[in-house]
Amino acid sequence: MKSESKSYQAAGVDITAGYKAVELMKAHVARTQIPGVVDGLGGFGGLFAPQLSGMAEPVLVSGTDGVGTKLKLAFLLDRHDTVGIDCVAMCVNDIICCGAAPLFFLDYIACGRNEPEKIAAIVAGVAEGCVQAGCALIGGETAEHPGMMPLEEYDLAGFSVGLVDRAKVIDRETMEPGDVIIALPSSGIHSNGFSLVRKVFRIGEGGENRRYDELDQPLWESLLTPTKIYVKPVLALLKEIQPRGISHITGGGFYENIPRSLGADCEAVIRRGDVRIPPIFRILQREGEIPEHDMFNTYNMGVGMTITVPQSDADRALAILRQSGEPEAYFLGEIRRGERGVCLL
Repeated sequence: MKSESKSYQAAGVDITAGYKAVELMKAHVARTQIPGVVDGLGGFGGLFAPQLSGMAEPVLVSGTDGVGTKLKLAFLLDRHDTVGIDCVAMCVNDIICCGAAPLFFLDYIACGRNEPEKIAAIVAGVAEGCVQAGCALIGGETAEHPGMMPLEEYDLAGFSVGLVDRAKVIDRETMEPGDVIIALPSSGIHSNGFSLVRKVFRIGEGGENRRYDELDQPLWESLLTPTKIYVKPVLALLKEIQPRGISHITGGGFYENIPRSLGADCEAVIRRGDVRIPPIFRILQREGEIPEHDMFNTYNMGVGMTITVPQSDADRALAILRQSGEPEAYFLGEIRRGERGVCLL
């Protein structure tokens, strides 16, 4: 017998729309299949068989996050095929900070009304993020919640699991004064601080369509640029060099995230003039009259990830990163003895 419920549909939930969404997303999910995937979509759980050979003590590393109020911009513009990349990035970029390679990802979409084409577009972005991270999209959930949110809106979150040999886990307590901090540039604001972004630029009141001389595209396009995924270049580095700290620069900016990768009695020293700040941040600071400290305490300021390595490995580490997908990586600062934190000179 065909699965359908007219009674449930009358209450606002169309289960047949869910079936159509799954069919539309299958081609996108297929792009992410990697060795280890045991089964396709449709079961009660996603199955994955990790390759453990060569690992003395395998450790699983997990991460979960969402896209936040950047979604408001996607709703406004009716563009839904990039926020999935943000969702994946926010999870896998955290996992790689431990030295782990992401294995698989699951998404969760809660929507006011299930529009199959919109859901498929969201999942297309998730799949693209998984391809960029080299992990598999092995499952997820789309939940229709009429009455909980406007019919045309949704929330998007995700969860990822990675794997690393215990001996290769990044150990910040090996950090020493003189170690060098390398910056991996961001693609823009990424997916943090959008409540302030929307306030400053009057998003939803026409501000999203403004053009600025410093930008080569409309403001909305700069803001919707998805979060960069750093997994593959960092994994290339990890094959040859063991970093002493890696930080994903997300909400909280420099002041909250860099200390999370610092050892005891280690202070990160960064000269403001050495930070390569993209125009979008200068415009945001100017338009909102935001103090510089608040900018560095909220946004990535053009640095999406920092990697700290021994001084003896610094030049080789930079070369590896530049050859592995981060051609604009650069030296950002150094470690000195002091209270754990960031000193911006």
